[in-house]
Amino acid sequence: MSTTDEHAERFTLLRPLLFTIAYEILGSVTESDDVLQDSYLRWARVDLATVRDTKSFLAQLVTRQALNTRRAGIRRREDYIGPWLPEPLLVTEQDAANDVVLAESVSMGMLVLLETLSPDERAVFVLHEVFGFDYDDIAAAVGKSLAAVRQMSYRARRYVQARRNRFGPVDTARTAELTELFMRAATTGDMEGLLSMLAPDVTWTTDSGGKATAVSQVMTGAPQVATTLMALFGSMLRRPDIRIEPVTCNSEPAVAIYTGDRLEAVLFFELAGDRIVKGYGIRNPDKLAALSIARTIARRPL
Repeated sequence: MSTTDEHAERFTLLRPLLFTIAYEILGSVTESDDVLQDSYLRWARVDLATVRDTKSFLAQLVTRQALNTRRAGIRRREDYIGPWLPEPLLVTEQDAANDVVLAESVSMGMLVLLETLSPDERAVFVLHEVFGFDYDDIAAAVGKSLAAVRQMSYRARRYVQARRNRFGPVDTARTAELTELFMRAATTGDMEGLLSMLAPDVTWTTDSGGKATAVSQVMTGAPQVATTLMALFGSMLRRPDIRIEPVTCNSEPAVAIYTGDRLEAVLFFELAGDRIVKGYGIRNPDKLAALSIARTIARRPL
């Protein structure tokens, strides 16, 4: 086997893991693809005789490139029109459905929560809590001391657990059931039924990037959210070419809204018990374009 072939074979074998690391650090399918492309070009120049552990080496390389991308994009996030949400992810049939930790880590709710961590804390959390890398590898990836990485890991884990425990673990079956009920209520004008699914302090965030019609601020409270959503679905359903279908994105049930064959929006829900406590709508066509190609994400352990 030539050196070029061996570089390609090792990278391809680990590509699902590397993509998932990049996506969980960036929250962007498009940027993650770019990171992997750049990382491979760098990897292709590496002398394989110097590589003791390919998995650790490539994870560190991709993490560094993802962090560079995240820092370079801070200004773009600041200039973004309206709320920013992660890009939705369509996975292949070899998805995370049987891996609770991995499925949770790519859920829309978790990705939104990870946005509140610093880039380094987010990388440390993903590498250690999701994929089980040791602190030595993580320290090399983020360019921090071992003591600093341990402290970041502790803080990030406490922070994430405190907020996720408020809602409990993701219940995929219950989310699917409530998603179906939501679609039924919203498409039949059942305001009472819709209100019964919403927590009193529910929030709803829509990401349009200024490229589609959407509420530009986060909505709060069941009456406002229900009234706005009912008006939205009412106007949509007057159009003959609208389709509203259940889908699976980010390894969780969601709702897709189409005009003909064009995807207009994807809606996600976070539950606490039997109520929706957070809702997310992706309307930015640039982010929806990422759903045209299914990605294979890592299965742990790898």
